[in-house]
Amino acid sequence: MDEGPIWFAPRRYGIGIGRPIAWQGWAVLSAFALVIGIAFWIFGPRNPKAAVLVVPAVAALILVMIRTTRGGWRWRWGGRE
Repeated sequence: MDEGPIWFAPRRYGIGIGRPIAWQGWAVLSAFALVIGIAFWIFGPRNPKAAVLVVPAVAALILVMIRTTRGGWRWRWGGRE
């Protein structure tokens, strides 16, 4: 079964991702950090208007991570896979 692109490794314990394992994963995280930085630079860190950029960026990041994590997102108990 072809999983598609794999950019992130799964966490060993719990649910979610570990480190990026491909340059594309690092590029996604860098782009996310850039968007967050721009939002805070334009609006300021305590301004609710920053949510206009931050909320869609977080949603897009989570979606990309879910689709590109090896083995998908599920609960893990620490075993080698």
